[in-house]
Amino acid sequence: MALRHSFEKTGNFLFKHRGQFPLILFAIAVPVIFFTSNEFFLTSKTAYWSLLISSVCISLIGQIVRSVAIAKSAKQTSGRNTWGHEAKALNSTGIYSLVRHPLYLGNFFIWIGIVCFIGNPWFIAIATLLFWLYYERIMYSEEVFLEKEFGEEYINWSLKTPAFIPSGKNYKKSNVSFSVKTLLRREYPGISAAIIGFIFVDFVRNWVFFGEPQWLINHGVGLLSALLISFILRTLKHHTGILSEDDRS
Repeated sequence: MALRHSFEKTGNFLFKHRGQFPLILFAIAVPVIFFTSNEFFLTSKTAYWSLLISSVCISLIGQIVRSVAIAKSAKQTSGRNTWGHEAKALNSTGIYSLVRHPLYLGNFFIWIGIVCFIGNPWFIAIATLLFWLYYERIMYSEEVFLEKEFGEEYINWSLKTPAFIPSGKNYKKSNVSFSVKTLLRREYPGISAAIIGFIFVDFVRNWVFFGEPQWLINHGVGLLSALLISFILRTLKHHTGILSEDDRS
């Protein structure tokens, strides 16, 4: 099998299972937390809150990037489907004129923020490498699909728009308005997963340090908030028309 065909096949497989990447990170994070010295962060409130706030800010950058991309996406563009690539229109304006894969760029910041909260510089480097190896194949297969689907239109856009590191050199304003409904309908799983990710790291770290589970109030509040947000928005999405819009995916 030619290398490009192998990349495409692997990318299509990973695309269908891209939601599993956080689970892989969580699984690896447990032994990393166990072998990471966190005494400094657990005995100094200033150090702990500095680490938490800086890590959350990194994740927020990613969430903002994703939110802009999703809330300003037109109908028949790519979505959260997992069965395969699908798009009837090419996103090439707004944030998509800055970077070709803003959703994956957002994912990177969200999950690296959680990884930073572990407090292990080596794991940050390893997670970055894993992210690149995982998503590089996905981006490749997605671009093969888009080139087949849109031909010269896609090629012209890709030649002037970077894949992953944004550039404002060829920015083109989007005519699509920012839709809060679209954002709430499509992004609540990711937001809830990020909240749970921070709680998971903090819970495991406390368990390792103190030798037994530490059920803290902020863990319970955060977990209940994430579950409540997901329950409410999922109910509104699947059982009402409140979040529906005819001109959005």
